[in-house]
Amino acid sequence: MTTPAELVSTDLTPAELAHLKRLLASWSVLADLSFSDLLLVVPTPEVPGEEPELVVMGQIRPNNRPTMLTQDLVGQTVPRTSWSLSAAALERGEVVRGAVHHPLVGESVPVENVPVRFGDKVIAVMVRVYSRIVATPVSMYEKNYFEVFGRLVEMIVAGEFPFAQEDVGTQETPRVGDGFVLCDGEGRIVFASPNAINALHRMGVYSTPEGHTLTELGVESSAVQWALATCHPVVEEVERRPDVIVLVQCVPLLEQRVANGAMILMRDVTDVRRLDRLLLSKDAAIREVHHRVKNNLQTISSLLSLQARRLGSEEGRAALREAERRIRSIAVVHEILSRDPSDQVPFDEIVSSLVRMAEDSVVSPGSVEVTVEGDLGEVTADTATPLAVALAEILQNAAEHAFPAASGGAPGDAGAGSGAPTGHVRVTLAHGGRGLEISVRDDGRGIDPGFDISRTTSLGLSIVRDLVVSQLGGSIAVGAVAGGGTLVEIRLPPPR
Repeated sequence: MTTPAELVSTDLTPAELAHLKRLLASWSVLADLSFSDLLLVVPTPEVPGEEPELVVMGQIRPNNRPTMLTQDLVGQTVPRTSWSLSAAALERGEVVRGAVHHPLVGESVPVENVPVRFGDKVIAVMVRVYSRIVATPVSMYEKNYFEVFGRLVEMIVAGEFPFAQEDVGTQETPRVGDGFVLCDGEGRIVFASPNAINALHRMGVYSTPEGHTLTELGVESSAVQWALATCHPVVEEVERRPDVIVLVQCVPLLEQRVANGAMILMRDVTDVRRLDRLLLSKDAAIREVHHRVKNNLQTISSLLSLQARRLGSEEGRAALREAERRIRSIAVVHEILSRDPSDQVPFDEIVSSLVRMAEDSVVSPGSVEVTVEGDLGEVTADTATPLAVALAEILQNAAEHAFPAASGGAPGDAGAGSGAPTGHVRVTLAHGGRGLEISVRDDGRGIDPGFDISRTTSLGLSIVRDLVVSQLGGSIAVGAVAGGGTLVEIRLPPPR
């Protein structure tokens, strides 16, 4: 179905355009019921001195018959005089039938022009191009299809179809070919197609459905009663047995806004629901795995913290604290993945946790202020884990080494114990066409002249370099900032 309504220039109001969009979303049923191609044409804005025109807003082909229109006509404009039957239906507000010459067929084909009414105004025309194979009903199911199509046409002319605020056009909406049932005004079945009977058999109903309601047949469904009572479509899933689920859509057939019948479309969605349940089970299992990994990492982090407190060597305690921090950085990623098992991770949540970890590690509370600008959006889990460890290491280095007073420097250092931040760290994040860009800038004491991260002997910076360059395929640069401070820039290529 082709419906680029936004590309068509018209004088339609937003409410009128919404009505036509609802028609375009539900008219696959009309095409299948009529075994015909359908076009939706609307008048273009009139220009003084020029001949009025019509433009094709939508086109759909039937699923149960060969198409008569192999070309896509959406967006094409024609003079009203060329489509005189459509122009007459638009002006008179009534169905106009006739024949037009079909250039591909080489002969005239019958057409039916149905005015589409919204309120008191005819806003468009639905053109039905008859199939050469079926122009008149030759079987019982074709007769009933044509009967329901005719009743829906009357509703379109009266402005009763499509229904206001109808939620249609979803991928699971039943088609006419999935199973068609016609009911009278009391909800008793008048006709059921072979596929509908198969669906009833799947639900354990083997008696003749004609003359009975679904309730009398043992099908626990209230869709028909609700549709007839409210004069509005009803969609319901009927689970007859744990292994059989049928989607039922009931469309009331109105006459002067009173329901005197209903069309039921039935689709067996058992396999679809089984797959949905399998996916839910898979997602739950993945979340549970990430949750357990997070708990295990936190347990390891706690053990390292206990071991660090028992060591007499300050160098050993520092090494264990660094290992603990890196493990906690990885645990942050798994904590987010445990909430959403998607392959994409919202990195801003990770950054917030890493900032809190860096600020909490400072000896003097509040002595270092970290601000974050920008956002990386969602990144893959494979990128999030090493990037989180690298960013945590950079933030920790800034908090511990850039500001001596914040790291427990000499009592006489400026700002120590004053409560005011002695330093600032700014993290800037950007996600553009060139990939991911991260910069961490502090206003601390800076780095030694000639520093080269490719030859660094620091374990933390070596880890950062290897993660960014080797694992993520990016680049990292560390340099001094004019006026004091250090700038670390990370650039990662765009995801494939």
